[in-house]
Amino acid sequence: MKKYDNFCSALENLGDIFNYTEPYDNVILTGLVGLFEVCFEQSWKMMKELLNEHGIEEGATGSPKIILKTAYASGILSDEKLWLAALQARNNVAHSYNKSVALDIVRQTKSSFYAMFLELKDAVQTWL
Repeated sequence: MKKYDNFCSALENLGDIFNYTEPYDNVILTGLVGLFEVCFEQSWKMMKELLNEHGIEEGATGSPKIILKTAYASGILSDEKLWLAALQARNNVAHSYNKSVALDIVRQTKSSFYAMFLELKDAVQTWL
């Protein structure tokens, strides 16, 4: 599945986030936020494709929030609240010019979102 491969590549790249520590300069901080954003985008698009392949009607929507809720209801995701928090962080990327917003995204990624993505990778392998 191409979208799964894309997600796995983005997740591998996201692991580089742990190679950097605060204080971050602007270029590094922007890059780390970008790594999160790409991984998140690849994750929900991969889930959408997976739901479609399994004939789950809600997978046809273009809404990340509906995809996340459907993936949770289908058993792909185990923590709906964490995924919705990640969606909110992704929505906040547009405001990452604000250093505190960018730092929050990076800190959440290191503390919760990276492990969340790893769990998704494992869960999806059982669906393939």
